[in-house]
Amino acid sequence: MSGKVSDSASWGNAPQAAAGSDQPFIPLAIPTITDLEVARVTDAVKSGFVSSVGPFVEEFERTFAELVGAKHAVACASGTAAIHLAFAALDIPRGAEIAVPDFTFVGSSNPIAYVGATPLLVDSERETWCLDQELLVEALEERVRKGEPLPAAIEPVHILGQPARIDRLVEFCVSHGIPVVEDAAESLGATWSDGAFAGRHTGSVGTIGAFSFNGNKLATTGGGGMLVTDDAELAARAKHLSTQAKVPDIGYLHDEVGYNYRLTNIAAALGLAQLERLDEVKARRAHVAQRYDAAFAGTGIVTPPRVPGFDATYWLYSVLVPDAGYRDELWKHLGDHRIGSRPLWRPLHLQPPWQSAARIGGTVAEDIFARGLSLPCSFDLTDAEQDRVVEAVLTFLENR
Repeated sequence: MSGKVSDSASWGNAPQAAAGSDQPFIPLAIPTITDLEVARVTDAVKSGFVSSVGPFVEEFERTFAELVGAKHAVACASGTAAIHLAFAALDIPRGAEIAVPDFTFVGSSNPIAYVGATPLLVDSERETWCLDQELLVEALEERVRKGEPLPAAIEPVHILGQPARIDRLVEFCVSHGIPVVEDAAESLGATWSDGAFAGRHTGSVGTIGAFSFNGNKLATTGGGGMLVTDDAELAARAKHLSTQAKVPDIGYLHDEVGYNYRLTNIAAALGLAQLERLDEVKARRAHVAQRYDAAFAGTGIVTPPRVPGFDATYWLYSVLVPDAGYRDELWKHLGDHRIGSRPLWRPLHLQPPWQSAARIGGTVAEDIFARGLSLPCSFDLTDAEQDRVVEAVLTFLENR
């Protein structure tokens, strides 16, 4: 049994795009829900613990921490909330600067504003599509030489399930006392198998890691997130802030401004079942990615990064079309063939709230946005459905 969600972020082009077609619509990415998830959620409902208090929440935290190799985990309402809690727990001062990739979803940058900080936008590297650590470290080393202030935090993002190249960046941050908040919202299950972080999971090599369980992620809780860290004090503070900063006392006592960010017991039950199935979901994503890679070889389509020693999970299988001039035409063409797809995010410096933000680097982020398109990659995508997607893409290219 598959979960069917109705939000456009999961479906891609709306099913109504070609209502006259007799072919079934192929969504972009929808969750996979089986009897195991139904049973776990039913247990949670029957227990009477349906809100943020209940045994499944703590079990989910323990299981998740063990999965990614962190000492502590704090379940919260969303991946964005996890990033916000990270910055709040670190006491990032108002007016401070936080470095973040220019090419990322706004959920990475909005929490910077929540704590009154300002973003320093860093261009992407072409090999991984993630933050270009060489550009950033070079700029920060120049600041050190000039005696200029350094950012209060660095937020690398593991884009689309691809581990970022951050070994040199983390080393610089450790030596200069700068916390690293890894946005691993899209990279559950992704690891490094070589290099400085061999054997480590994304989100576990910085000061704090943040994950998302949105409906189209590899594991979903319907909507939710997780903060992980090896620092017990940071974990305790994040958990305290996530529960409205309430302290034990007669009546309601709150020692500072907190947030209503705790995950519910029902959502945690769903998440536990999803984690049990994570390996099979990863394997299916890998199968889909390999078939797309083979089908698009030699066509001019740029397939997702495959970096030796960087074990991506291909959360959304995203490609770059040969020419930015017809990315939107291909998107419409797929919609006309009842195939869901989605252009990649607009870089932050092109978003109204961040147009005046300081930037490091060139136009790689703009190029990825201009040519980038995500293709269907759901767990339940059949080979026959995938062949339909491939045929539609290749037909479009042949007729250009």
